[in-house]
Amino acid sequence: MTTRTQVLIPIAAAAVIIGVVGVLSIPSDIKLESVEFPRGVIKLDDMLLDVQIADTEPRRVRGLMFQDQLPYDQGMIFVFDDPGLYSLWMLNMQFSLDMIWFDSDGNVVHIEEGVPPCKTAVETVTCQSLVPGGNAKYILEVTSGFVEKFNITKDSKLEIISI
Repeated sequence: MTTRTQVLIPIAAAAVIIGVVGVLSIPSDIKLESVEFPRGVIKLDDMLLDVQIADTEPRRVRGLMFQDQLPYDQGMIFVFDDPGLYSLWMLNMQFSLDMIWFDSDGNVVHIEEGVPPCKTAVETVTCQSLVPGGNAKYILEVTSGFVEKFNITKDSKLEIISI
């Protein structure tokens, strides 16, 4: 008969291995380093937001990892050179997010609400990538609850003030 210890030791070992593999899979230029993002201002419907700008691949990969929860008047905007199907994930996030994808004209392409973080070793391995239903040039990440609180819909409009 198998004892509890005989079952738990392999499970614990697997969790440690999965966690190590997850950490090692993060590109070295983003591991726990302090990253300074340029800042800008956008307008979403009638609301002004102070945003961190993720406009290079290392900045987009790092995103909001390891940061504390943002107030509702702040976010991060991912800026891509060309419209495309860009996915996001929640690896090493500390809080849940609402995510909004926009096309080149600032029209909403897709909205995801209340996306939970992937912090534990098991969550890291199963962390899903979120892919929109259409091409986007910008993705806005804001604290979970933002979309509902400010009534953001498919009819909402993004205006770039300064990025």
